[in-house]
Formats: sequence, C-alpha cells, structure tokens
Amino acid sequence: MTHVPIPPAGHGPVSRELIAAAERYTAPSYHPLDVVVASARGSTVTDVEGRDYLDFLAGYSALNFGHGHPVILDAARSQLERVTLTSRAVHNEQLSFFARELCALVGQDMMLPMNTGAEAVESAIKVARKWGYERKGVAAGRARIVVAEGNFHGRTTTIVSFSGDDDAHRNYGPYTPGFVSVPYGDLEALERAVTPDTVAVLLEPVQGEAGVIVPPPGYLPGVRRLTAERDVLFVADEIQSGLGRTGATLACEHEGVEADLYLLGKALGGGVLPVSAVVGDAAVLSVLRPGQHGSTFGGNPLAAAVGRAVVALLATGEPQERARTLGDRLHARLAELTPLGITGLRGRGLWAGIDIDPRLGTGRECCERLLTRGVIAKDTHGSTLRLSPPLVVTDDELERGLDALAATLREMGRR
Repeated sequence: MTHVPIPPAGHGPVSRELIAAAERYTAPSYHPLDVVVASARGSTVTDVEGRDYLDFLAGYSALNFGHGHPVILDAARSQLERVTLTSRAVHNEQLSFFARELCALVGQDMMLPMNTGAEAVESAIKVARKWGYERKGVAAGRARIVVAEGNFHGRTTTIVSFSGDDDAHRNYGPYTPGFVSVPYGDLEALERAVTPDTVAVLLEPVQGEAGVIVPPPGYLPGVRRLTAERDVLFVADEIQSGLGRTGATLACEHEGVEADLYLLGKALGGGVLPVSAVVGDAAVLSVLRPGQHGSTFGGNPLAAAVGRAVVALLATGEPQERARTLGDRLHARLAELTPLGITGLRGRGLWAGIDIDPRLGTGRECCERLLTRGVIAKDTHGSTLRLSPPLVVTDDELERGLDALAATLREMGRR
C-alpha cells in the first residue's frame, strides 16, 4: 500500500461510472464513501482503478478475519463442490458438526442457526416470549422485554419499534408493542423497569452503532444478578462485540458474566456469507417445537462449513490474543492523539469509538479525508468515528492507519 496521500477516490472514469450506476439503480438506504472496491485480501481492499486502502471498518466486525482468509475460503470451496443447500427437511453433516463445535466454543448447550444478525435477534425475541408464557407463566399477550437506549439490534419492523435512532424508527409504524427502554448502564432504571411480566433483558455488552459504548464496571454483573433474581432471561447481543473483536470470544467474558442466550452473527460468516445463531441454555431454546420457527437457508451446509472454519480459528485463541495485544496499542496511540481534537475515546480490544471536536468537522468529513490517505473508516452520530480493523491487521498496517488519522486530524485543525 502507498505511504503517501493518494488521489481522491471516486475520481477515475470507471469509479464515476459505477458510482453513478449505484446511485441510479439502488435504493438510497446507504451513503457510501466514494470508493468502488474490486478486490480485497487481508486488511487491504483495492478499488477499480487499482488504488489500495486499509480497511479499518471490517464490515462492522463481519470481517474480523480479514478479506479472503485462506482457511475460510478453503472450507467454502470444498463445500461448494459437495452440497450447498438441503433445507432443514433433512439433516446435513456440516450443521451437526457446526452446532456441536460452536456450542463447545462458547460453553453453551444448544444453538438455533439463522442467517442474518437481525434474524437472530428476532428469533431470540420469539423464544423469550414463548419461554415467558410456557415456562414462567406470564399471562397471554403480556410479555415485556427491557432494552437499552442507544441500542442497535437490526432494522426489521419489530426491532426498529424499540430503536431510539430517529432515522431507523421514524415513519415505520405501527410499531410492535412489548418493549420498555431504559438508559444503558443504569442498573437502578433497569430494576424499576422489570416487572412480573418481563421475560427478558436484551442488551449489547458493548454498544457498537452508538459509538462503541462500554458499560460502567459492574453493570453487566448487575444485570445478570437482577435477571436471575427476577426469573428473567438475559439475552446478550454479541453480533458485533463477539467472536474475538474485544479480545475475548464473547465480550461478556470481560465481566465474568454468562447470559442465558447469546446472539451471534457477522464474523460467524467469515466475510463469505451471512451466518447467525442464537446460542444458549437448552432449557430456554427447547421451548421451540417442529414447525414453530425456522429458516429455509438457516444452517445450510455451506454456511455451516464456513462457520466451522471460523470456530476453528477462534478455538486456537490466537485471534482473541491478537485483538488484546493490538487493542492495547490502538488505544495507547489514540490517547496520544487526543490533543489533536479528540474529545472522547472508548473501546475494548481492537475496537474504538472516537469523538471528534465538532469544531474540526463532522465524522463523515473525517472519513472522507481519511479515504484520501488510504484508510476506510465509518462515522456515526455526527462527530463520532468508529475504528474496527480486522483482527489480522499487521503491526505496520495498524501504525500506518493511525498515522493517517493523526495527519487527518492535524489537517482538519488547520482549517
């Protein structure tokens, strides 16, 4: 990758043509940076004009193992030649292995295979309600789930019903009832919200979309203690935070907490295809009976083979250790950059939320300037920048990406 500022992205003839086509023929539900990726490997993506960029977004943690990891690609290629889809009308060998190996990795009893993260969340909501009616004895139609303000669990109709993000929520009603929102990190508010009709507390151990918000010490253990005392399920959405990102297999491990259900996705598909799962206690997941829930593609042989490769990589402990080691370096370097206009800094492992002084510019502007220095990152909520390099990022790549951020902040400060 080049070490000097590169020409502005999106200015080549091929890029301009493809960006125009995307804007003409795809619904405007995203606001992409002006770069058109043609190929990728490891932590680097290459655009259609041959320019290289460090990927410090990693598909919102879907690419924890980088682009084109050889172990994951080999598993996908091998399975492509055998069988890719059977439906759950029959068993398939890859799902049998995948289920056993994933449960062993996270120390749980049972898993429910799905495809996307939002499907995993929706599945957990259904399971929690069913458990509440059939096991806890909540009266029909009265089940309530407590969620946290600032959450991001997906974009389906039910999920956006309890989203506090106005862009995600507005004009999609009528909304699904049965959810109570409380401030994230506030145990007293959570305790007040839990009633005999509460069947679950659904939380992100680290809130990603909100700006990589790490809860205060003791919060997650307090949630676990409260839910256990009140006979309420603790559902941990680890779709972004799980599978190595924070330096542990699951972010809950940092607080010594075990949830009843874990929601996994993104990195579980190895950057190859969507794979998700609800993993947890058999006493909870066994409320499902044949025909009561399912997915045509959930647990398909190709997805299961890819998921097995991801589990095998995590079982070595090396990705988690790398996230811890490089995460320490990431946060130390970012702390050194605070005089350049960083007003807030949060994160865990190889994941950081950076608040930029609004007087310097917006997070979007920072990302656009970073792009000219060969780094892809993503903004959120105005002036916040998120960094989540692949766990396979090299020491040199990490340093170059942070050097680019330092240069960008200096440039914005000189305006």
